[in-house]
Amino acid sequence: MDTTQTNPERQPFSIKLWPPSQKTRVLLVERMTNNLSAETIFTRKYGSLSKEEAEENAEQIEEKAFTTANQHYEKEPDGDGSSAVQIYAKECSKRVLEVLKRGRRTKVDREVQKFERANEVVFDISKGQRAFIEAEEADELLHPLKEPGNNYTKICFSNRSFGLRAARVAEPILASLKSQLKEVDLSDFIAGRPEAEALEVMNMFSAALEGCNLKSLDLSNNALGEKGVKAFGALLKSLSNLEELYLMNDGISEEAARAVCELVPSTKKLRVLQFHNNMTGDEGAVAISEVVKRSPLLEDFRCSSTRVGSEGGVALSDALESCSQLKKLDLRDNMFGVEAGVALSRALLKHENLTEVYLSYLNLEDDGAIAVADALKDSAPSLEVLEIAGNDITSAAAPQLAACLAAKQHLCKLNLAENELKDEGAIQIAKSLEEGHEPLRELDVSTNSIRRAGARVLALIVVTKPGFKLLNMNGNFISDDGIDEITDIFKKSPDALGSLDENDPEGADDDDDDEKEQEEDNEADELQDKLKNLDVEEK
Repeated sequence: MDTTQTNPERQPFSIKLWPPSQKTRVLLVERMTNNLSAETIFTRKYGSLSKEEAEENAEQIEEKAFTTANQHYEKEPDGDGSSAVQIYAKECSKRVLEVLKRGRRTKVDREVQKFERANEVVFDISKGQRAFIEAEEADELLHPLKEPGNNYTKICFSNRSFGLRAARVAEPILASLKSQLKEVDLSDFIAGRPEAEALEVMNMFSAALEGCNLKSLDLSNNALGEKGVKAFGALLKSLSNLEELYLMNDGISEEAARAVCELVPSTKKLRVLQFHNNMTGDEGAVAISEVVKRSPLLEDFRCSSTRVGSEGGVALSDALESCSQLKKLDLRDNMFGVEAGVALSRALLKHENLTEVYLSYLNLEDDGAIAVADALKDSAPSLEVLEIAGNDITSAAAPQLAACLAAKQHLCKLNLAENELKDEGAIQIAKSLEEGHEPLRELDVSTNSIRRAGARVLALIVVTKPGFKLLNMNGNFISDDGIDEITDIFKKSPDALGSLDENDPEGADDDDDDEKEQEEDNEADELQDKLKNLDVEEK
């Protein structure tokens, strides 16, 4: 129950019941251990377990119940957590009874169970709400990492904020795992700490992990900036076999980007490099492009929302020409412009392995979009996702886009939202998807000044695709009659038609050529006649 109060003399407050404290979880394990091993109405009926077996089962029951309840809580994070607490208690009770009904395990069964637990490779303390962690709790949480013979190769400390005292507990533990760790996730692990304390904690973790043979390192969501990057300098310099590096939402400025370039000297094995949501800018992008040039095996590159303009876009595009193994490219939400778009098209010609391309909101305009479309038409034969929304693309670029799309028979998702394709462009795009394209699942052409004719053709085409899930045409200029017609086309699969609540039937330009509109309606009618006998299965 939310206990928020509105007394004018006091500030409102609320009580969160979830997640439970570590102390509460330990006490619950002790209680369940007792219920499984001591004499109760249930143990008299089903038999009891030995103290050792009861404790093992109680720990497993609590962990599974916590995971189930936490998954429920994450779906309603604004609640007070009371429903999660109820699920937590119910799951514990149910599983305790199941264990008692099952009875004691044989010695062989227990040994197998111990072997399976000993071979766990992932240690994760990120579940639950973001929280500060101090020395006592750190000692309890990290205890499994101190057990002799553990096989943990991946650790995740995300979502817990380490202070100095907690870091001093963690430092020797991490140092003892140097020889076995392969993946380390330290994203969001100093939230809310003063800068001086945060930098000291980062230095401690860096020193403890220096020399690890890591394949993956995630330092995202830590507001690193240049100082933070340099605080991890000892660790970064020692990583000679790194395959994945994540520096998202880290305040990576021009200076910080230069520090990354200097401190990550070995990228010959790098496959994943992600810089989403930073303030890198053009000069920072030039520095990052040097890292890209040194990464011939790069498969996944993300540099979205990083304030990169034309100069930085050209530098990144030129660098990407050397990455022939690229499978996923995400450059969304930057200010590339036409010149960088043309430079990018030259790089795309060399990427036969691309399956996902995200180029929305890059100010490509028609010339940049045409260059990209022409390049992709002759490369990336297995392309599955193409997003090119918000680029001021008009119907003038539609023929090249259509030619490109016609060649992409593996396409699952296409996003052309927030452009100016209008009916003429929409019909050309629709026709490019007419033949084949059975894997197509999603098409977004929202906010494109499309009217009834274009909307009808698009609907007639995509509704025939087996497994099609969503057509988004919201924010266009479709007449009321057109809405009724499209709704009827999707009558066997209504969930596949997205909301049209922002459609404006009166929004078409008054100066539109009525004769041209009639021609497009006639063209749509011809296509409808062609498809009218096609059997559309209910999704």
